[in-house]
Formats: sequence, C-alpha cells, structure tokens
Amino acid sequence: MSFPNLSALAVRERSITFFFLLLAVLGGVYAFLSLGRAEDPAFTMRVMVVNAVWPGATPEEMQEQVVDRLEKRIQEVEHVYRIITTIRPGSANMQIEFHEYTKPGEVPQLKYDVRRRMQDEAGSLPAGVIGPIVNEDFADVYFKLIALTAPGLPMRELVREAEAIRDRMQRVDGVHKVLVLGERPERVYVEFDNARLANLGIAPQAVFDAINAGNRLLPAGRLETEGPRLYLRLDADLSDTAQLAAVPIRVADRVLRLGDIAHVHRGYEEPPAQLVRSRGEDAVLLGVVMNKGENGLVLGERLDHFVDAERERLPLGITLEVLTNQAEAISAAVELFQLKFLVAVVVVVGVSMLAIGWRAGLVVGIAVPVTLGITFLLMKLMGINLDRITLGALIIGLGLLVDDAIIAVEMMLVKMEEGWDRIRAAAHAWTVTAAPMLFGTLVTVAGFLPIGFARSAVGEYTGNIFWVLAISLLVSWLVAVVFAPYLGVKMLPTVAPENVHSHESVYQTPMFRRLRRLITGCVHWRKTVVFGTLGLLVLAVLGMATVVQKQFFPSSDRPEVLLSVYLPQGSSIAASDATVRRLEAILATQDGIRSSLAYVGAGVPRFFLSANPEPPDPAFAKLLVVTEGVAARDALIAELQRHVDEGEFPEARVRVSSLLYGPPVVWPVAYRVLGPDQLELRRIAHQVREVMAANPHIVDPHLEWDERAPVLHLAMDVERLRLLGLTPQDVAQQLQFHLEGTRIAQVRQDIRTVDVIARGASGGARLNAESLSMLEILTPDGRKLPASQLGRLEVRFEEPVIKRYNREPELLVQADVQGAQPNDVTAAVWASLAGVRSQLPPGYSIMISGAVEQSGKADASIQALQPLMVACMLIFIMLQMRSFTGTFVVLATAPLGLVGAVIALLLFDQPFGFVALLGLTGLAGILMRNTLILTQQVADNFEAGMGPFDGVVEAAVQRARPVVLTAIAAAFAFIPLTLDTFWGPLAYVLIGGVAVGTAITLLFVPALYALLFRLGADAQAGGPA
Repeated sequence: MSFPNLSALAVRERSITFFFLLLAVLGGVYAFLSLGRAEDPAFTMRVMVVNAVWPGATPEEMQEQVVDRLEKRIQEVEHVYRIITTIRPGSANMQIEFHEYTKPGEVPQLKYDVRRRMQDEAGSLPAGVIGPIVNEDFADVYFKLIALTAPGLPMRELVREAEAIRDRMQRVDGVHKVLVLGERPERVYVEFDNARLANLGIAPQAVFDAINAGNRLLPAGRLETEGPRLYLRLDADLSDTAQLAAVPIRVADRVLRLGDIAHVHRGYEEPPAQLVRSRGEDAVLLGVVMNKGENGLVLGERLDHFVDAERERLPLGITLEVLTNQAEAISAAVELFQLKFLVAVVVVVGVSMLAIGWRAGLVVGIAVPVTLGITFLLMKLMGINLDRITLGALIIGLGLLVDDAIIAVEMMLVKMEEGWDRIRAAAHAWTVTAAPMLFGTLVTVAGFLPIGFARSAVGEYTGNIFWVLAISLLVSWLVAVVFAPYLGVKMLPTVAPENVHSHESVYQTPMFRRLRRLITGCVHWRKTVVFGTLGLLVLAVLGMATVVQKQFFPSSDRPEVLLSVYLPQGSSIAASDATVRRLEAILATQDGIRSSLAYVGAGVPRFFLSANPEPPDPAFAKLLVVTEGVAARDALIAELQRHVDEGEFPEARVRVSSLLYGPPVVWPVAYRVLGPDQLELRRIAHQVREVMAANPHIVDPHLEWDERAPVLHLAMDVERLRLLGLTPQDVAQQLQFHLEGTRIAQVRQDIRTVDVIARGASGGARLNAESLSMLEILTPDGRKLPASQLGRLEVRFEEPVIKRYNREPELLVQADVQGAQPNDVTAAVWASLAGVRSQLPPGYSIMISGAVEQSGKADASIQALQPLMVACMLIFIMLQMRSFTGTFVVLATAPLGLVGAVIALLLFDQPFGFVALLGLTGLAGILMRNTLILTQQVADNFEAGMGPFDGVVEAAVQRARPVVLTAIAAAFAFIPLTLDTFWGPLAYVLIGGVAVGTAITLLFVPALYALLFRLGADAQAGGPA
C-alpha cells in the first residue's frame, strides 16, 4: 500500500492547507503563552532524611543503640541505594537515597514504607530517644526565598509576623505551600540558685510537679440547661512568665512562690541549633514552593505584587527582602530562547536567500515558526512545560528543523528550473525526498532515545530533550511535505523560458563543475580518501580520549556566590558564628551585592535544584550571596578568595564557589575510604590525601574530619556513691539539671507550644568548666557534696562525629580542582592510587565519589539503552535503503562529525560532558540524514539508467546544494548559543561537527561507494563532461 502524496494533496486543496496553516500559527501562539514555565523540569527527589535525638548519648552509644537498629529497618525497604549517616553527640542524621532507576510513581510508597518502619521501631529504642523524625520537606525546591528582618524586635514577635504573612501568601494563586524557616525555638527558663535550693532542701522534682499541676489543661465539666449547654472553664495557663513565677511551692510548713527561689524569664533554645541572618541582621525566612505546571513568570509577578503590598502594610522597622527568585532565571531562559529563535530565523532566511533566492528563503523562514507553533501545541497537550531543558531542546531543534524545508524547497526549485510547473514540482519533491527525509528524521530522533528513557536522575531531568526533539523534528518533516510545497506554489517565482535548462545543464555551472572534478578525484583515489578519513577519525577518537577536557555538567551562570565554612568537628556553634560574622563584615564593604544570607549550623534551604542542603552541624555554616550579575559574581569570588588565601581565617576552612548544574556534588574530586576501624581509616585516608596532593590540579586536599573532641569525664567511685545513697542516674540527672537544664513542662503561647526548661545557676551566673568541680550534689538525706568528691574529673577525647555509608564506617578525602576538569583529575589520581589500593588490609576499600560517581550513574543508565538506539537506527535505515550495503554506507558516516567536534572543542578550549554528548548525538543524526538523501539519489540515478560511476558522482553533485545549505544554516544558527554557559559546549560540537562532517561526507560517501562497488576507470567514460 503506497502512502498518499501529501505534497500534491496540500497544493490541490489549498484552502484547507491555508486553514490548517493559520490554525497552527494561532494555536502555537496560544500554547506558547499558556505553557507552564519553570527554571527546571518537574523532578522526583529520590531522597529523604530521618533524624533521631538522644540527649546525653555519645556518638558510639547513638550508633549502637539507635542508628544501627534504624538502618537495619531502612535496608528492608526496596530500592534503597545507600544510607549516608552522620552521628554526633546526642543526635543522628540519616540521608536515605533510592536507586535512580526507581520509577517516580513508586517513590511516595517507598517513603511511606520507611516512615512506617521508623514508627514501628520507635517503641523499641532506649528511653529518652526523641524520634525517629522523618523529614520529607528536604526535597522541596523553593521558588522564592524571602527574609524578614527587624533590628531590635524580639524573635518571638518577628516569627508571629512571618506566620501572618505566610497565611496570606498561601492564598496567592499558584503557590503550593509556604514554610517559615530559620525560626529559633522559644524557651521559658526557670533558673535556680544552686546554693539556695540546696539550703532550703527542696528537691527539684517537687518544683517540677508544682509547675505541671498548675499548667494542665483539664476539663472541668459542663452544665445542661434548658437553653444552651454551658462549659465550665478554669484558668490553668502559665503562658505568662509572671503567672509562672507565682506558682506556689511548699517548703516544710511554708509556701513560697516559684519566683522566690528561681529566676523565670523568656529566652530561646541554648545553644541554638541554627542561626539565620540576612545582611547581618537576625532573620526569619519564608520559603515559597510553586505548584507543578504553574507558569513561573506569572507566579513571579503575583508574588512581586504581594511583596510590594506587604511592604506597604508592615510597621516601620520591619524589612521584607527577596533573597532568591526563580522567576528571574526563567525570564532569562525564555528571553534567551526568543533571541535564539529570532537569530535562527534571520540566519536561515539569510542563507537561503543568498543561495536560492529571497522568495525561497522566505518560504523556509515561514516554516520555522509554523513548526514551532505546532510543537508548542503538542507540548501543551502532553503537559510538557517550558524550562531549562525543553527550551534547550527547542534551541537544538532550531538548527535541525530547517533542514527538511530547505531540502524540499530546493528540490522544487531544481524541477522548476527544468521547466516543470509549480504544482508538478511540489508533488515531485514528495516522491524524491519525503521518504529519506522521514527516515533521516527518525534516525536523528532515535539517537536521543537513550536520554528519553534512561532510568536515572539525569535521565528524568533531561528526558524531555528526547520528547521535544522528537515532536519538533517530526513536525518539521510534516511542515516540509505539507506547508512548504503550498508556500512554494504561492510564493516561488515563475522561471522565465530563457532560464529553463535541461536536467543535466542545471548542474553544469562553474561551481558544480569544480565540485564534480573534486568528487571524481575522490572516487579515483578512493582508498586514499576512505583510509585517510578513517585515520582522521582514529585521531579524533584519541584526541577525545586524551586531550579534550572532560566534565559532567557545566558551571552555572547564576549570580549566586556560596561560602562554605568548615570548622573542626566538635566546635561550638558560637565559634562557627564568630567566623561567619567576620565574613559578613567583609561582605558589607563590597559592591554589587543584592542580598546575603547566612545560615550557621546547617546548609541554606534548597533554592536551586542542584543545591543540596547540608545536614545540621554546629561546626558548619553557609553563606549565600546574590550579586548583580556574572561579572559582579566573579569579582566577589576573587576578592573573597584573596581574603582566604591571605590566611584571615586560620580557624576554619572557608570555601568560595559558584553554583553548578547537574546532580548535587559537594566536592568535585572525592574518594570514600571504608572499613571497620576509625584509626585505620585515618591512616589510609592520609595516604590517599598525600597522593591527591601530588597532583598539580588538586586544590586543598583534606579529610572530611580528622580531629578528636575533648570531653569532661567524671570517673565516679561506685562504692562511695552506694554509701551516699546515690546512683549514677541520680548524679546524671542532677548534673543535667544544673548544666544544660531539664524540660519540665510545656506552656501554650498563641500558635506555639513552648518548652519550660529548669536549670541551675551559681550566684545567678551560668556554670562553666572551671566551676563544675565545685558544683554541689544533693544526697537523699539532704547533705550537699561537691561534684569533685564523687570521683575523678578528667579530660578525655572521643570521636566528635561518626560517618557511615550503608552501615559501614567511612571517611571521605576530598578536594577542589583548578586548571582541569574533575573527571580528568579523578581518573589521574585513581591511577596514582593503585599502590595504595593494592596494599589495603582485608575489610577496607576505596571508592570514587564526587562528580565522577554521579556522572558514572548517568552514563551507565544511558549506555544501557544504546543497543536499543542502534537497533532502532538500523531498522529505520534498512527500511529506507533496503540493502545491507546502503545501510553500511549510512552508518559509516555517523561518527565522522567527531572529527570536527574535537577540532572545535580543542580550538575553543571547551570541555566534553553530558551536554556536549547531546550535541554529538544530534550530529550523528544530521550526517546520517544527509547520507540517506544522498544514497537515495544514487539509487534514483541508477534507476534512471546512469552508469555506476556517473550515478555516484552525479548524486553527490545533485545533493551538494541542499546538504551544504542545511549545514551552513545549522552552523550559523548555533553561533549565538556558544555564548550560553550551559549549552555552549553543545553548540561548539554541532558547529564544528556539521561544518567538517558535511564536507567529509560529500567526499567520503562517493569514495566509499566506489570502494564497495569496485567502480573501475572504464565506468567513467560515459560520465557527463
């Protein structure tokens, strides 16, 4: 069954064709305006966090009694890839990651399975353990982060103001949720004078019971009347500190007020778990999460209006500042696409006008917006939004989707120059070019198939490249065979009778004659050309493997600067805060800064998909600085790095960096050392660090942690305790009460429930290490003893942190990179580590982490589908060529673009990574499509009665103009893309590959035909002059 000639149908039913043309344009405009817009595509975060707290426990106790049990239960869940656990005194943080091949629809059920197992295990954990607490907001990416500051205003009132704004912002259309972040929990402190409490002989528990008795919210009953039902209410609320201070305490036959024996006051968590500041002022953040599929530009405008209205409403002194705003990135991406679209149209029209006339160029130019209009409409129907990936795919498509239109219009022109009328020429274009164009398009689409179906995080993130390119390229074919012939009939000029030539004379111009001589020479010197081309290809492969830089994802052009502050493990949050304040002082003197945010004790919230929040750590801080542009960002990075290099922060490791695209990677080069013993892990890790330090491109190689923290240890005399009537638990409870405090109750304060903390004080002052030995412990019979008489107080050292990787102790050795790409440096260091790896004790291992670990997972998921890609390509080529020889010729040209790609990458010093790989894939499709059309022309020439030699040479001559035109149009269309940080490497690959690959193809394919068919010199005699 033959397929109907769509070109002939389109030019015959012109009214219907024009109607659908208008419909495509109008529908495309509507779809473009209504498509959802986001910075990044919808993405499933296959990660969750579980926290557990056990006040007073050592890291070893947390590991053995809490963490190990929870990790075992977590490992029962399907698809768990790894558990990265960080254990600190009294707390544990477990980051659970699921395999990247886990289907997005399965992730919620898996998270529920983890949560259920955590709830089941909670009952068997030791008494005093809080949790496990499952955090699923970890995966949220905040569309906008807003800081609320008010110098001098208590944090409590600032939080209440933030909550009110949150409630109003939640009602903005398009907002999924708004979270209040960075709140410092409130506390009510009841501080006892230790000496007075001991003199009065009051047991702390009696005070606690009295407070609880006055704070319980208990029902007092109700009355049923003939009218309303009456509830009886009692005042049992101690939310006011004055009421709490008035609680009666019975001492022997006297009744005292709590305020007589303790100081009651409001406060905040001490020490704070985290501190948040904006421009050096204490702040509370509002994190806005956008609805899926929402238009980010429209939501950005709504939120801007909302923020402006709130600023007008807020009292004097309260400031609302936008810190990060995804709408700006979305706007920049859309503007970039619009610019590239206009440039591509101008280039395509310009090239076509110069080569085949202004009217033909106009026909090709009109085909571009029509193709994009139908593409937008189909994207709208499929629920695909405009984001970094889909816009990039459309930009790639701009260089590819004009090919079919150029080929179809050029064929019409050739036939019209031979004297055919427009309608017949349009119908003939279908007969000659439709099938090879279609199968060439399908081959190009098949090249992106692994990206569309890769079961990995990168596959999900970039998968829409396949779908958008598939839609746009197939639509471009439809436009080329339906609308381009119609437009050609309407717009192409009539060829004057004196300009009509025979089929042979069309290709007898001086340019075509020179080209014919060149191709004839290539056919004559076929072995030299074929093996010379293979030699170039081998050199290109060697160059790609050795000389060309490698990367995973390119650096970002975002204006943010990140400062990570690492203090020795075990450091207090006050020490971290002191370093951060000095950094803030430097930032206050710099120009070009729009906003700054300091997060002490944890990482900043996820404002960018690739920015992974660090877990809570008192010895860590993160500063986020938003500059006015890339130039200001680079200048600020250089200035901050100068301060760091001059040794202004000897107490900490301060790292200055910018954002990176791709999966979250903290340190670009990292190695994970695994084994059972911490001391042996340190020894091996130091060996790894020394090998890394020997590499000239490695900067600041270091162990993730390498210190032991001091602890005060009270070695109690058990026999003496027994004689005094005390137990270790009694002593621990009293020490806890005097030093850190004990939670004795909770009071209700409007929208918050606040812990009441009872703690000791000495003479009204808080205790410190020096006064600890003189702290008095109360025995059951009322006697007072200094803590030093209970045993020996000594300083010991313990592990400040324990890191585990899938229940096995780990130690990371990590570094930055300078002057090279992380993948290259990682490979070089890994080779240098061969000696260390060969001498590892049993039970110890070294794994590659960092950027290579992430890129390896992405590459593996794509490579797994490459056999399917090759199979689809072979099927499409075989269906078109219907011969093994023709199929081989087409496949042989696929890698030829690598020659030009390597030349372009080396010439412009560009790295090869995942994005450039996309360009190489598209390049292979372009070259195979051109070869398909060329080989089809060879077959047509043979059918027309040409000899083998003439048929091959003339096919190359006849198809040279459309092939070269499409190559020039594509190369010029990609030039503006070279200025883009993300897509730049891809543009260079396509420009170099299309330019060089097309030239090689036009000369290589005829030579390869001659070599395969053994065309002799005698066959040349019948060729045209």
